Parts: sequence; C-alpha cells; structure tokens
Amino acid sequence: MSAPVAGPLPRWIDIGVLPIVNLILALIVAGLIVLAIGEDPFTAVQSMAVGAFGSLDGISYTLYYATDFIFTGLAVAVAFHAGLFNIGGEGQAYIGGLGVGIVALALDHSLPVVPVMLLGIVAAAGFGAAWAYIPAYLQARRGSHIVITTIMFNFLATALMNYLLVYVFRVSGSMEVVSRNFDAPGWIPQLSEVLAPLGITVNATPLNLSFVWSLICCVAVWVYLWRSRSGYELRTTGLSPKAAEYAGIRPDRVTIVAMLISGALAGFVGLNEIMGYHRQLLLDFVAGAGFTGIAVALMGRNHPFGIVLASLLFGALYQGGSELAFDIPTITRDMIVVIQGLVILFSGALAYMNRPLLNHAWRLYAARRKPPGTFVAPPPENGGTAEAKSAARNDGPKVEG
Repeated sequence: MSAPVAGPLPRWIDIGVLPIVNLILALIVAGLIVLAIGEDPFTAVQSMAVGAFGSLDGISYTLYYATDFIFTGLAVAVAFHAGLFNIGGEGQAYIGGLGVGIVALALDHSLPVVPVMLLGIVAAAGFGAAWAYIPAYLQARRGSHIVITTIMFNFLATALMNYLLVYVFRVSGSMEVVSRNFDAPGWIPQLSEVLAPLGITVNATPLNLSFVWSLICCVAVWVYLWRSRSGYELRTTGLSPKAAEYAGIRPDRVTIVAMLISGALAGFVGLNEIMGYHRQLLLDFVAGAGFTGIAVALMGRNHPFGIVLASLLFGALYQGGSELAFDIPTITRDMIVVIQGLVILFSGALAYMNRPLLNHAWRLYAARRKPPGTFVAPPPENGGTAEAKSAARNDGPKVEG
C-alpha cells in the first residue's frame, strides 16, 4: 500500500491559530518597544484591555470603531473573492458619506427619521458603488489595473470633498469647513437614544444603529457569496478566470458586479460617521478606515464571521490605545499608532509569514500520531508531477508488459 501523504494545513489552524500567532508576535514586538522606554508591557496591555472592554462606555466606543472596519473589511473581502484588490475603500467611503450628507441636508426638515435613514442607506450604497464603477469598468473593459485606478480615485474623492465643502456646503460666513448640523430626522439613533425610552440611562457615545446594519450586511454577504448562483460565479472567477469563462461565466461582468458591491459596502461607512456620529458633513471622517479594512479582511480570512472578530480586535486597539495614552503619559499617541501599525503589519502584510512554521509543526504532530508501520511523507512541491499524482492514486506501482 502506498504511503499516506500529509494533507494541507487544517482549516481550523489556518483560520483560527495562524491569526492568533500573528497577533501574539505583534504584541511581543510592541511589548519590547514599551519595555525600551521603561514601562511594564503587561500593565500596558491590561490598560488597553480595560479601556476597550472594562466599561459600557469603552465597549460602546470599541463597537463604534468596529462598525467602520466591518464595512470596509467586507468591501475588501468581496472584491478579493473575485480576484480583485480593492484598495479604494477610503475614497468609496468618502463619497458614500457625501451621498448620506446630501440626503440628510435635503430631507431632514421634511421627512421623519425612518424614511431619511432608509434613503441614507440607499444613497451610501449608490454613491459608493458609483465611485467604484469607473475603476471596475476600466479594469474589465480597458485592462487598467484596479489597484492603480482605485488609489487614484482615493485622491480624487478627497479633492472633490474639499471643493464641495468649501464652495457648496459650508455655512455662509463660517470659517469651519463643515456643513450645517442636521436636524433630528437626519440622525441615526445612538445607543443612549435607543435605550432612553426603555428607562435605561447610559452615557452618550458614538455607537449607533449602524452597528446593527453592519451585522446585517455580514449575513447578506455570506448568503450572497456561499448560497447564491451569482456569488458562486464571483468566487469561481476569482479562483480561475479562464475556467470561469470556459463554463460560460463572463469575467468582465463579474468584475463590475464585485466592485459595485464592494463600493456599496464601503459607502456604508458614511452612515456610521455622517448620520450616526458627526451629524454634519466634514472632512477626513473616514480617518483611514478604508486602509485598515484591508488588514481586517486579511486577518478575517475574507469571511464575514472572521471579519467581525478582526474588526472587534482593531476597534479595541483604537479605543484601548486612547485609554493607554491617557493612563500612561510616557506612551504617547505616536507610540499607540506604532502598536496599531505592528498589528496591521503582522496580520496584513506578514499574514502568512508563520504559515510554513505551523505547517512543519503540524506535519511533526501528524507523524507522531501515525499508526505503526506507516510513513507520513511531506506534501509534494507544486502539487507534484503527473507521474507522482498517478502513483499516489494507485495501491502499488504499475507493472508494464
């Protein structure tokens, strides 16, 4: 009988253990930096954890930050499943916020809150998808690289928002580059406002019903990608465009559809920031969430459930980092950014650096658990040759003649 060949790394290790190992390495490096300035790394970690999860206010702020990361993480994941790297979530979120602001400014004095909120959802998706359509069209029909065009459109979105806020939406006579404040019907209710009618009093925080909408979007993306024909076509195109085309799927159409969905999801950041928190149009409200979404999607393995967990982690880093800078003044805000950057580095750019080590450890573990008289061989490189694959499928060697 042929020797059993060690299979690929189990999915539970790839999805669960590998991100945890990357996070631990990031925290170790960050701990060394904290130690170098004379502070206790364990005290710093405790301060971050208490700041993020030690009170209702801390949890609310953590979930508020996580909401943006869920939207942008889903946006990156949908495009990635189609074989696209949408790095334009920042600009799409910016333009989605513009659409939300236009709806609120136009209708907050004439419609009640529910219709304005629903129209804001439509506007966020529509404006974000429209901003993603042009790079998608250029990729699908003209061969332009999606990374280059989406980066360009990030800068174009910033320039457009600057112009509109300065010359169109700014309050006359004001020195602030912001629009007027929305009236109450243009607000998405915050947690404190939702709980007040129930007799529950909590401190006002930015957490609002956009968080619930982000969870609904997670379920919708999961159903679309893994339980619909269109999602199957999208994933097939991402795995092999030529095979998809041979099966009758049009890769150019899938590219455009994937980018439209991705842009719409990124545009929902505007709901959380413009209607939910700031309640006016302003500059720089995205604050890097589009780029953080890339690390969130990578750490979450482009699955909605993993993206929720990764978003909670990054939300905790943002909120806990603010508390850490307050509790330990020697750890400045710049150092907090370094710690956040290390987590992004290890979970994003270096996400698979430790995979060979885990794969080797798994092979050693599998070899120790092998039945007596068997041999666990290493997996063949590049899938092995055709002869090796043929031999592996048979119980013994072929005898010619």
